[in-house]
Amino acid sequence: MSDPRGSDKVEERTQQSSADANSTVRRYVLSPMRSSDLPEVSQLERRCFSNPWPESAYYRELREPERNYYVVLRWETARSEEEPELVGATGTLARLLRAARPARTSAYPLVGFAGMWIIYGEAHVTTIGVAPEHRGLGLGEVLFLTLISEAIRRGAEFVTLEVRVSNVTAQSLYAKYGFTRRGVRPRYYSDNLEDAYIMTSPPLRDPTYRQELVALRDRLLERLAAEGIEIVEEAA
Repeated sequence: MSDPRGSDKVEERTQQSSADANSTVRRYVLSPMRSSDLPEVSQLERRCFSNPWPESAYYRELREPERNYYVVLRWETARSEEEPELVGATGTLARLLRAARPARTSAYPLVGFAGMWIIYGEAHVTTIGVAPEHRGLGLGEVLFLTLISEAIRRGAEFVTLEVRVSNVTAQSLYAKYGFTRRGVRPRYYSDNLEDAYIMTSPPLRDPTYRQELVALRDRLLERLAAEGIEIVEEAA
């Protein structure tokens, strides 16, 4: 299934950048995308992509949660006096990171978002975006692995996506997670008619691939910890 509205969103542009070096630990909170997030999502999308989705497209996507999955990432700029209450991890990859019930997060700046469709046993990544000033920190990889984890939880067999042929950085990330090129969509991107590679994951039910994902998750968490970054997932 293609996305004529602007599938160049599947671009994890990890330019070297630093979000903020003043605090010892930077906490980012992952949470489900809600309608109240959409004005900020739309604003960030325009900063990230040359042919962004209209805000109305996200409203349509959120009406079908059984077919779609969208998340946002917020930067906790000020610590709550009350620390998050840790809860039991529940996902296939142990909910990827640390499950918690953080304080209300909507006041924190939205710095990333991601989403996918899950249809007929296939998960199709539609968007990954990270604010330019927060790139180079591994946050795009966090969002990408979050999507893979949810695809496994929902019983998808594969994850697919499109990526610009010129976006070597994103292709490198996807290859790191075992994705391979399966074809080309000529003149796929409406802004400049650039071709797109179709990339597909290994079978998600393959036990060996599951083990590889866990190892990749652990290495990602080690990297984040070394850089003083903490990711908290909002509990459902």
